[in-house]
Amino acid sequence: MAMDLALQGKKVLVTAGTKGIGEAVVTLLRDCGASVLASARSRPASFPEELFVAADLTTIQGCNTLIDAVNSRLGGVDIIIHVLGGSAAPAGGFAALSEDVWQHELNLNLFPAVRLDRALLPQMLAQGEGVIIHVTSIQNVLPLPESTTAYAAAKAALSAYIKSLSKEVAPKGVRVVRVSPGWVETEASVALAERLAEQAGTDYEGGKQIIMASLGGIPLGRPSKPVEVANLIAFLASPLAASITGSEYVIDGGTTPTV
Repeated sequence: MAMDLALQGKKVLVTAGTKGIGEAVVTLLRDCGASVLASARSRPASFPEELFVAADLTTIQGCNTLIDAVNSRLGGVDIIIHVLGGSAAPAGGFAALSEDVWQHELNLNLFPAVRLDRALLPQMLAQGEGVIIHVTSIQNVLPLPESTTAYAAAKAALSAYIKSLSKEVAPKGVRVVRVSPGWVETEASVALAERLAEQAGTDYEGGKQIIMASLGGIPLGRPSKPVEVANLIAFLASPLAASITGSEYVIDGGTTPTV
């Protein structure tokens, strides 16, 4: 018998919900009976308009647009799942990171979560329950100096914020959890593997091996799939995980070489 996650009727916000991990989360939670509102900068043609909010969350205005939509279309929120994140930093190590690059990485990976929580958390506290899940990254402890220093630093800052927030609001009924994926086989990572494969004169599997080698290897032998990360997030968001808060859940195929 399938496990019932008891998410029917829950009001859920998922940022970056149209691709990769976010799309997998949105699909799974809707299948579980939740009312899910997804956001991204633009809506794919195949995505239902009534379930979507277009907003650039790297800006204050974009965050305010989404906050207004959550209140008007969902009437508040029970679960927030922050999937938004990424990096556009150039390769070349520390010296290649300009002021603008640093600001962009913080605007994408830290500030949207802080702004949305600050606006939506009071309603959760008033109702005495809620769940906030932040998707971070194993790079907060395993940065790649060639290209992800600013991204990793932003994710590390996000992790510190999450831990502090969880300690403050857990006694008031709101759980705060972080999920830290390693390499996930999203559309973007597939394109990267294909690009590396072309440069190296190999095939897609060869491109995957190049990425895995750059991470120091993945004991599982493959990247995670978006639906696997979504499965973990859905469980953590559900009442089945009612005593879990303030914790980090790593899903990286064994990449992180720590106990």
